[in-house]
Amino acid sequence: MPTYVYEVLDNKGEGTGEFFEAVQSIKDDALTRHPETGKPVRRVPQAFNIAGKWSDLKSKGMLSNKNLERLGFTKYEKRGDGYMERVAGNEGPRSISAD
Repeated sequence: MPTYVYEVLDNKGEGTGEFFEAVQSIKDDALTRHPETGKPVRRVPQAFNIAGKWSDLKSKGMLSNKNLERLGFTKYEKRGDGYMERVAGNEGPRSISAD
């Protein structure tokens, strides 16, 4: 179910800057009152996130050491002061020193 963001309104119907989230079915009507305080609220439009081929959610798996090595890349990570160690791939030196 999607998570919706709501803004609490004052007596004039203007936003107060106070927000909360509510998990609701997409079929449910938007809330008009805060579930705990009873104050008036409005749903705030939000950009949705779909985990597609180029989404942030999928990029972690695409940049994993195992996947980079499978694709023929070499990856180095910083280890200690002044040197980097190869963590993926077989090309190049095992470690690189900054000296």
